[in-house]
Amino acid sequence: MRILIAPDKFKGSLSAVSAARAIARGARRADPEAEIDEVPMADGGEGTVDALVTATTGTFRTIRATGPLGDPVDARFGISGDGRTAFVEMASASGLVLVPPDRLDPTVATTFGTGELIRAALDSGADRIIVGIGGSATNDGGTGMAAALGYRLLDEEGNDLPPGGGPLERLDRIDPRGRDSRLDRVEIAVACDVTNPLCGPEGASAVYGPQKGADANAIRLLDRNLARLARVIARDLGQDVADLPGAGAAGGLGAGLVAFAGGRLERGVELIARTVGLTDRLRQVDLCVSAEGLLDEQTAHGKTVAGVAQLAREAGCPVIVLAGGIKPGARALLKAGVSAYFSICDRPMSLDEAIADADALLDRAAEQAVRAVLAGRGGQE
Repeated sequence: MRILIAPDKFKGSLSAVSAARAIARGARRADPEAEIDEVPMADGGEGTVDALVTATTGTFRTIRATGPLGDPVDARFGISGDGRTAFVEMASASGLVLVPPDRLDPTVATTFGTGELIRAALDSGADRIIVGIGGSATNDGGTGMAAALGYRLLDEEGNDLPPGGGPLERLDRIDPRGRDSRLDRVEIAVACDVTNPLCGPEGASAVYGPQKGADANAIRLLDRNLARLARVIARDLGQDVADLPGAGAAGGLGAGLVAFAGGRLERGVELIARTVGLTDRLRQVDLCVSAEGLLDEQTAHGKTVAGVAQLAREAGCPVIVLAGGIKPGARALLKAGVSAYFSICDRPMSLDEAIADADALLDRAAEQAVRAVLAGRGGQE
């Protein structure tokens, strides 16, 4: 049997790469002769670089970058096996995981380190850069990134603004003369899994600000400041980003990548699936096994396993999904192309136990799922 393994990460437990390896171990016990293709997946959030480097047999590179609060951090990006595409994950330099809970402050957090990662990707000579923008600690509209790429954000006196979303209330104009000209020679694709606009009740500040430490007053300030940024971008750069779907992703970095770097926003799972050639790989196998930490009513609407299932259905390949937890509403996946789904928990256990034992649980569940498929095919001994 030919099996393609395409899981998402199990948040707080297993990366997509580790999940794929666990599933492969179980599948090989069920069928030692199976041909297995491991294609860890992502949607633009944490783990995107790992998944893309693994799926394209690429390499990792690390730079010293500016963290969200200005402290130096080691940030990693990837290069595809053919050297033509660079993979950048904004969370690596500007992510929420880099900020202690007691220091969260989106009024000062900056995407400058993300700009440094993009600059390093340009240095690599890649023709294309994929930027995953999930998991941000920032709400600066990508202005920190812009500064790292040579733009100047100026107040009325011509002074450069300090970093963060707070000082944008003093933004008077944008000077693009120092912009890195190499941006004109590369394609920048942005893996974005949300459609929030930049401002308003569904915008970056209102929806995602609280998890980054913004209280009600800070949310109002940040929302006004992003609206101001959008007006100045429209006037000085000729880009209308205020109502662009996805502009509010990552504290407005979606808008910033479009306006400052010429980026194109794309649904994350579709972009990554296309980059790793998932459709062609699905056409060459008998079974796809995907996995995710939790299946619920939202999973069928744009999540990674739903994207994998849709492509598998188009390729005529059955899909089994393994999950740490299953909530009401998961049955919608059966209409999205999933053949069957199963919990990996093989006994009553707490969430902490499931997280701690996820690798072994996923391994064993994969073995039983593949044995069931073999039995249905008349191939189980």
